[in-house]
Amino acid sequence: MPLSKEQEKVISQGIAILTSVYQREDLMATNPSQVKAFCQLQLAALEHEVFGVLFLDSQHRLMVFSEMFRGTIDGASVYPREVAKAALQINAAAAIFTHNHPSGIPEPSQADIRITERLIEALNLLDIRVLDHIVVAGDQAVSFAERGLL
Repeated sequence: MPLSKEQEKVISQGIAILTSVYQREDLMATNPSQVKAFCQLQLAALEHEVFGVLFLDSQHRLMVFSEMFRGTIDGASVYPREVAKAALQINAAAAIFTHNHPSGIPEPSQADIRITERLIEALNLLDIRVLDHIVVAGDQAVSFAERGLL
């Protein structure tokens, strides 16, 4: 279900506040609820699918959030080679994937599970640990790690 204009406004304000408050070491990947909230603020209001990556240092602090791929209302093409290349350029030690479902349904699809497995395989070869994949749909977020899908 699409968000109302008022919800979009509140989310945009939240993103602005979050961006001004968070410093590199403030978002710790050890706090799943904080990571979910961060992902929701980044992606919830979008009407098209976006696949992003939180690149983390060895202490699991946020180094960079990157919107890697933009798609349509029901999908985005994701390329493991590009994710690996970005992780190496940033010198990331770990990563958390995130993408949104503009449909409003946060359940991971079989395609979501398959691309996550491919990304994990690619990053494992580079000793980059994948901690989670968060699917955002409006005010809901689903964690692959919490569901035992990683």
